[in-house]
Amino acid sequence: MANQLCIVLDFGGQYNQLIARRVRECGVYCEIKRFDTPLEDIKALSPMGVIFTGGPNSVYDETSPHIAKEYFDLGIPTLGICYGCQLMAYTLGGTVESCTRSEYGKIEVSHSGGTLFSNVPDKSVVWMSHTDFVSKLPDGFKGNASSADCPIAAFECPERKLYAVQFHPEVTHSQFGKEILHNFLYDVCGFKGDWVMDDFIDTTVAKLREQIGDKKVILGLSGGVDSSVAAGLLSRAIGKQLTCVFVDQGLMRKDEGDFVEETFTRLFDMNFVRVNCQQKFLAALKGVTDPEQKRKIIGTEFYNVFWDKIREQGADGFFAQGTIYPDRIESGKGNQAGHGSTAVIKTHHNMVKMPDDIKFDGVIEPLGDLFKDEVRAVGEKLGIPHELVWRQPFPGPGLGVRIIGEITEEKIKILQEADAVFRDEIHKSGIESELKQFFAVLPDVKTVGVMGDHRTYDHLIAIRAVTTDDFMTADWARIPYDVLAKVSNRLCNEVEHVNRVVYDITSKPPGTVEWE
Repeated sequence: MANQLCIVLDFGGQYNQLIARRVRECGVYCEIKRFDTPLEDIKALSPMGVIFTGGPNSVYDETSPHIAKEYFDLGIPTLGICYGCQLMAYTLGGTVESCTRSEYGKIEVSHSGGTLFSNVPDKSVVWMSHTDFVSKLPDGFKGNASSADCPIAAFECPERKLYAVQFHPEVTHSQFGKEILHNFLYDVCGFKGDWVMDDFIDTTVAKLREQIGDKKVILGLSGGVDSSVAAGLLSRAIGKQLTCVFVDQGLMRKDEGDFVEETFTRLFDMNFVRVNCQQKFLAALKGVTDPEQKRKIIGTEFYNVFWDKIREQGADGFFAQGTIYPDRIESGKGNQAGHGSTAVIKTHHNMVKMPDDIKFDGVIEPLGDLFKDEVRAVGEKLGIPHELVWRQPFPGPGLGVRIIGEITEEKIKILQEADAVFRDEIHKSGIESELKQFFAVLPDVKTVGVMGDHRTYDHLIAIRAVTTDDFMTADWARIPYDVLAKVSNRLCNEVEHVNRVVYDITSKPPGTVEWE
């Protein structure tokens, strides 16, 4: 039986995925669709509710994303957020104008009641981000919230089940945003909350068994969260019919390859094939310093090794990938909206083109409808170790993009040891749960030092730690000085060829989380 469905209609907003995640956190299955999805297709999906996202455009600009007025005759409960709020008003005959004073960041709003604001205090702080505002409502609508500079911060037409807010309830900065979304989903749309991970596992396993039958499946296992959970689901479904190919290019963290192999050979009934090929990668990377060229070489060599092993194993049956829902959206396979046209962000490493000479019966993506936090929940329920399920984001090229300049075997060893020390101290400090990502970087820098009355000229290690809600922005973590002192002391004393440590205190923006 299919889950009840909520659709997020994307008008180019940066928070489209975040809205969908918040909806699912409320126990409601949600999918993202483009703003120009035909009305007939929307009707065919039978959504119980639709949410219009924000977006960077102005509704009175003819080239901006719009929606046919006929949509509002479908009778689907709809919530407009930011640009979606303005679009609803504009399309139905209201007026949208440029603000005299734009609102950005945390703003206090007051409301006068209504279904959306049930159990929400009369005044609360929300997250605003707009340069236009609704100055006149369409006929039949009434405003029920305002801020100092926005006279219509929310409006509604309960008879038509149409609601809108100028602010962003999906972000954590909006104090009662989750309550507002919950009120819309349950009190307006009538959802029952049937999106449960236990049900997902049972349903997916049953579907996989039916789809695969007695055929074989080959999965590319990177050791990351997504491919690991995909392997766990497939193993539960088909056991020894699954072969996992693990390419260890020598750019993983210390002892990580051994940990991945031990975990999957112990936990799951599958065929595990490990390919150790560090020297092949080092040879291909010799003399290369440009970060984009390094990324391209590492990616190309990875798949050369992987497909060669597939040819050796035989492309018999299905090919499986650890693709998750954001991968599909970011690769343009989902429904990313832009300024009137599809905006492809990147070709994702989990969505690869198969060589022409390799013919599988089909591609299986058991996690293709899940967000990362849902993937982790499934992993825990499958019994995959906590340290693997909750491992931090790790770049596809591995330590190759945390070594600035040419990659050598010596540099890999230094960074592996340094990163292990840093992670060990953070773990022992008790602050690990407060950090979303932390790691060591080996810049192409040597400095003068003094060790045991001798002059040294050795490597500098940079350490990086950030806090963030969504990785769209990030702040450097305020690690206690005593922890930093221990890290620095151990790095200089325990890691060969390190004589200096610096801490990166750059936020995103202007920097990025990774260095390359």
